[in-house]
Amino acid sequence: MRKLLVIIILAIGFIAATTRAEEKPKIEWMDFNTGYELAKKEGKVAVIDCYTEWCGWCKVMDKKTFSDTGIIRRFNEKYVAIKFNPEVKGKYYVGESDSLTGRQLLMALSNNKPSGYPTFFFYVPQGKKMFQVPGYQDVEKFTVTLDGVDRYKKAVTLKTP
Repeated sequence: MRKLLVIIILAIGFIAATTRAEEKPKIEWMDFNTGYELAKKEGKVAVIDCYTEWCGWCKVMDKKTFSDTGIIRRFNEKYVAIKFNPEVKGKYYVGESDSLTGRQLLMALSNNKPSGYPTFFFYVPQGKKMFQVPGYQDVEKFTVTLDGVDRYKKAVTLKTP
């Protein structure tokens, strides 16, 4: 009986030690330069999350909307996810030789009409079109936004020979 109890305890310990809890998936965020080029190369929509460290609604967006498994799965399958903080010093490239600061890139993305944080930019390479959507969106509203971008991409793709 004692042997059996020792075997059971060892088996449970072995299973517990070798079984890893499945990690929750996360959005595969990229920096602007890498993501923008990948979106153009692969023909995927680039979703650019324009945020700052001090923005409260940006943090709520990360915590609530971007942690939703449906949003995560959709992002990782269909889009190139880009995190862009215009307050971070660095050089951003939108062309072969064009080098911009974060603030300059924000102005270029927003057509000189920035709208606060968070703001989402959707770059659809097939139509060379940039959409700007300002403000916090919960999972339901953000899903509707993504649906609209997908419809636009599909319509442009069907028109392209």
